[in-house]
Amino acid sequence: MQVDTILAARAVSAAFPEILDIGGVRSDPLKWHPHGLAIDVMIPNARSEEGKALGDSVLAYVLANAERFGVVHAIWRQTIYRPDGSKRVMKSRGSDTANHYDHVHVATKGGGYPSEGQTFLR
Repeated sequence: MQVDTILAARAVSAAFPEILDIGGVRSDPLKWHPHGLAIDVMIPNARSEEGKALGDSVLAYVLANAERFGVVHAIWRQTIYRPDGSKRVMKSRGSDTANHYDHVHVATKGGGYPSEGQTFLR
C-alpha cells in the first residue's frame, strides 16, 4: 500500500478497535486496490443498526480527516462521498459487497510507497 493508504488504515484501526478486518491491495479492474490506493474497512454486522452506525462513524471520520489521509473518495451503502461534500448514489452492482453495504471503501491519492522507517500515525 502507498503511504496515504497505510496512514488511513492505521488511523481507522486505532480510532475503531471494534474493526477487525481492513483489506488493501488486491486484483481489481479499477486502479485503486491494485496500486495500493484504497482500503476496505469491513463493518461487523453491517446490516444491523449498530453496524450501520459504525459504518456511518467510519465514513464521517475519514471524511473529517480527508486532507490528512489524502482521501479522494469513500463509498458506503451504495453512495460515493467526496471530501468536498458532494455525493452520488451508485447503480446496483448486485451484492452487499459490490454495493459497499458490508464495508467502507476509502480511496486515497497514495503519496508514493513507504521508505524505510517512515511513521504513519501523527
